[in-house]
Amino acid sequence: MTWSFAVGRLLGSELRVHVTFFLLLAWVGFAAYSDGGWPAAIDNIIFVLALFACVVAHEFGHALMARRYGIRTPDITLLPIGGLARLERMPEKPMQEVAVALAGPAVNVVIWGILVLLGAGMQVETLAQIDSTRVDLLSRLAYVNLFLAVFNLIPAFPMDGGRVFRALLCLKMDRVKATRAAAFAGQAVAVGFGFLGLSTGNPILVLIAVFVFIAANAESQDVAMRSVARRVLARDAMITEFHALTPQDTLATAAQAVIQTTQHEFPVLGADGQLLGFVTRNRLFAALAGDHPRSEPATSVMEEQIPRVALTSGLEAVLDGLHGGAPAVAVCTKNGQMVGYITRENIGELMVIRGR
Repeated sequence: MTWSFAVGRLLGSELRVHVTFFLLLAWVGFAAYSDGGWPAAIDNIIFVLALFACVVAHEFGHALMARRYGIRTPDITLLPIGGLARLERMPEKPMQEVAVALAGPAVNVVIWGILVLLGAGMQVETLAQIDSTRVDLLSRLAYVNLFLAVFNLIPAFPMDGGRVFRALLCLKMDRVKATRAAAFAGQAVAVGFGFLGLSTGNPILVLIAVFVFIAANAESQDVAMRSVARRVLARDAMITEFHALTPQDTLATAAQAVIQTTQHEFPVLGADGQLLGFVTRNRLFAALAGDHPRSEPATSVMEEQIPRVALTSGLEAVLDGLHGGAPAVAVCTKNGQMVGYITRENIGELMVIRGR
């Protein structure tokens, strides 16, 4: 995920923090300082850090359960509104998906139980003072973990309850239709959150509403795309007419190619047709805006880590490469010569043509 950086590895997954997480810490600290000075600010920052430790544990619940079904979790990212475990894929057997989805809330329930055993109070009035330093840290954490478990069980994407809902629907209908139903439920919930946030002046609820709405739509599109991908080979989707650069071409040559074509990415091919990498329009523009000499070789801004697939590879393998952040996936012959490439844009066009 862009705007995030790694802070280490834990249980086989890279732990990342989004830069906006620190904006949340700063906002919480400033608001508490304005209300109660440094002691309140420090107490609330500790509370937020402890809360996000619980969120990380929640995400590792998903990750470790997914590992039981042979699914890796490359990374887990901390965001201001929670955590995001990036699984390689979701299990498509309904009951396996239910197990992976419920593992996260189950961790929160376990944490809640441990905190209660350690002396956390569960008085009803504590709920209204969840952001107050007058309530002890353990009691606030206990309530928040219980809230996270219940909130995530709402049967709407992208919450865990939405995945359970989708998995149960898959017992009666195909996965694409089930995902659309769960995504629609998620967007309906998002509209409700947005209305509540605007009417009460709560910016956090509005932020959650935007995230839920976008994530629900993205999940629906991804499942629909993978449904089409199962029926298509790489050779059926690849771009075969393109302008290629050579290792000798300069930034000026690449800039001229941008003007003369509609491409957003340009393969750099060696004399034998072997792919060396891709020069993307964004990287080129960044270099030109950064006062790089136009006489510099285009390879100086070339992206070299380009996934490669065979002509007969399924399109799902291509999607995995694109989800890893590559600008394109190269389609190569057995001897390694590139004969075409695939981007997110032309997969989208293929979906429209073939129908979702």
